Amino acid sequence: MLILLPPSETKRLGGIELPLDLQHLQYPSLVAQRRVLVRSLQSLAKHPDAMMAALKLGRTQSGEVERNRMLDSSATMPAIDRYTGVLYDALDSGTLTPAERDWAGRNVAVHSALFGPIGALDLIPAYRLSSDSKLPDLALKKHWAAAVSGALAGTGGLLLDLRSNGYVALGPVPAGPEAVFLRVVTETIDGRTRALNHFNKKAKGHFTRALIRHGQSFDTARDLLDWAPGAGFEVRPGAAGELDLVVSAEVAANRV
Repeated sequence: MLILLPPSETKRLGGIELPLDLQHLQYPSLVAQRRVLVRSLQSLAKHPDAMMAALKLGRTQSGEVERNRMLDSSATMPAIDRYTGVLYDALDSGTLTPAERDWAGRNVAVHSALFGPIGALDLIPAYRLSSDSKLPDLALKKHWAAAVSGALAGTGGLLLDLRSNGYVALGPVPAGPEAVFLRVVTETIDGRTRALNHFNKKAKGHFTRALIRHGQSFDTARDLLDWAPGAGFEVRPGAAGELDLVVSAEVAANRV
């Protein structure tokens, strides 16, 4: 089973004094693409104004340029701890037990714009690059899409895709009966279903945390659907290749 998460714009700083080692990240078939992109980003960081324009950074975010320049020498920490923001606050990796973290390391990946898919416990530095970043010498979609799809093709069991559309474009999941996209929705008072925006990140974080704490891999989408009610979630088949995680209108409105 693989739970595929989006990354976050915001990162926790610091870590341990072990530099980035591209050879030790999961999905080793992507090492060449990772190396090219790290070098490209470091080269661009030598021109701060150009980097800030390419990454759409404001003047108060100039520190991101230095972080990108120091990618291969700055401190690292596990990806699941590095990312912050709504989804990762809800996942709350710091309160997972060692056994739960070990399970996440085997069954959770984060799709980084810089590194491609990486394992939850892979050690990475703080960086700044998003799915919609426009580098002057490299198109992210062309650089990543085929390689990432190929790397994900070997996933065994259920592949649960929780990524945003921008990251799906950087590596579509190969079609298959046990590869499903999770959409967070609510029902309106007249019974219609609508997708959620802000709250979908929090719901995905809570759902991922529950799966990690459950600690059992699912082989099929049917297995996940059978488990969800007992764990307090309403999950049901959606459009072709999708599952709907249904959040009550009251919860969505209050964003709690």
